[in-house]
Amino acid sequence: MKDSEILDLYWAREEKAIEESQKTYGRYCYSIAWNILYDREDSDECVNDTWLRAWNAIPPERPGKLALFLGTITRNLSLDRWKGKHTVKRGSGEMMFALDELAECVPDSHTVEDAVCAGELERLLNRFLRELPEQECNVFLRRYWYVEEYSEIARRYGMKLNTVKTSLFRTRAKLKQYLEKEGIVL
Repeated sequence: MKDSEILDLYWAREEKAIEESQKTYGRYCYSIAWNILYDREDSDECVNDTWLRAWNAIPPERPGKLALFLGTITRNLSLDRWKGKHTVKRGSGEMMFALDELAECVPDSHTVEDAVCAGELERLLNRFLRELPEQECNVFLRRYWYVEEYSEIARRYGMKLNTVKTSLFRTRAKLKQYLEKEGIVL
């Protein structure tokens, strides 16, 4: 079923929208949750909660890209669950490693002023990613959006493990330099 048809079901408040979302995007959302949580039960719960959040958000919202909309919901729910458990043991600590790597070039927001600047930071990050070559952007997103392990990224793109690590290191350095140039204090 096409995204527009699924969205029409949500707008008509037909429960079949959830069923079709699960059929079309269930695996995609589960993989996002799994890469963050590394727990079957928690991942399943986050995916199920995704359908509820989507049901409550559509209408009034009508997302342009349903996959991105559902993926973002799943990712946020999974991150919240991961933070709630705050343990490094889940997922071999991959989430903690990914966050530590990004901490070098993306500031942490603790103050109200920092929270207000988060929208500007998001805009800058999106612009930075659009300027990257496609594969470099994909590798970066696989690591820091989908929280994939280095070995999985290497397999996916037919790269050597060290090439993936080097690429990510260089991209983080570019990001840090880019943000500093744009006036983001690190």
